[in-house]
Amino acid sequence: MDTILYTLCAAAGWLAFGYMLRLQRRQPSQVRGAICVALGAFAAGITLAIPPIAAGIDSASGLSNLAKVMSHGCAMTIAASAENMLLHLSLPPAKAAARSRIWVWVTGSAFLVMVALFTYTLTYDKPVLLTVEYARDPAVTAYLLIFMLVGFFAYCTDIARLCWRFARICGRPWLRRGLRLTAVGAAFALLYSTNKIVYLVAYWLGYQPAGEREIAAVLVTIGALLMMIGLTMPAWGPIFTITRRWDDYRSYRQLEPLWRDLVAALPELELDPSLRRPLGAVRDIDYALTRRVAEIRDSRLALRPYMDVKVTELAEQFAEQAGMSADEQRANVEAAHLACALRRHRAGLMAAVPQPADQLYRPEGGYAGEIGWLAQVTTAYTRSPVVARTLVAARLAAAQDAPTSRVGEAPR
Repeated sequence: MDTILYTLCAAAGWLAFGYMLRLQRRQPSQVRGAICVALGAFAAGITLAIPPIAAGIDSASGLSNLAKVMSHGCAMTIAASAENMLLHLSLPPAKAAARSRIWVWVTGSAFLVMVALFTYTLTYDKPVLLTVEYARDPAVTAYLLIFMLVGFFAYCTDIARLCWRFARICGRPWLRRGLRLTAVGAAFALLYSTNKIVYLVAYWLGYQPAGEREIAAVLVTIGALLMMIGLTMPAWGPIFTITRRWDDYRSYRQLEPLWRDLVAALPELELDPSLRRPLGAVRDIDYALTRRVAEIRDSRLALRPYMDVKVTELAEQFAEQAGMSADEQRANVEAAHLACALRRHRAGLMAAVPQPADQLYRPEGGYAGEIGWLAQVTTAYTRSPVVARTLVAARLAAAQDAPTSRVGEAPR
């Protein structure tokens, strides 16, 4: 059974590696490069673990267990690469690089000790296998414990933790799904290592329980496939959501008039100018829409010192006169605030009495609700007569009042 399962995993691994390598050549990135290394190591490692291939390598080299050691080295490379990817997703670049170096040193040192233990077993008069059945041998026990604890337990615990934590705050749906699936795969890898350790202890105590190879083959197959699908899901997942991508693109374009005026006034808040290219947003619309929503919200916070409480009164008055619903009134008031704040920002005039911070509206429905709300605000900003009337009335009111303080001046 293990031959069939490992062959299936190997075929899937080489297909996934080829797919991600093609994407990496087109659009190189640190994260995608780490995924390519992990998938390549997985495909090579699981191929080496296929029993007929492993037996052929050991026979040709004359070194028992050579294929297993090579396969275990690939497994540790997979874990290190996945950890590197997650660290670069969840931490600032400098901190991620520092943490990655620590993991690489720990992994490299552990594997060197494993190689030394393997080399030591070659001096035995009677050959041994690096399996739980030989747990009574101290070198075999030490080898397997290092591999299970460092290569699987430590890495997979951290991978599951990072994936689940980052998925909770990730705005890109397919990346979020992929991270959660990777976390579940890491949990199966933890079960695999736990199974190995339990059998290792049992054999060390003199028991001889059966079924270890079959259980291990099932657990490693499920864990490996889940992690492989999860790591690649952000790349191929959006292909199955053409309708959703079109809706996201429409929302992205709908927010453009408001976003364009905001980043023109506050260019430092635009973090990825490459999205301005004709096809920049189309290639990764989830990311582009998330950035646009975040930049509108950041701009709103930056403009708060220019938002006058009088604008609320004026906009609400005009909205009531227009017979608007409560939701329409709220969107028009927000749009009027942004329009008036942008004009004040351009003139360098801060509000005499700024709008309180607790008046920032938070729509229901999470991320989708936020997009819908900002779309309403943008429509009001570009088309509503209420916003136009509020701009005129606010200008007249400001002209009649005492001079408003300019940026850098104390209020008079």
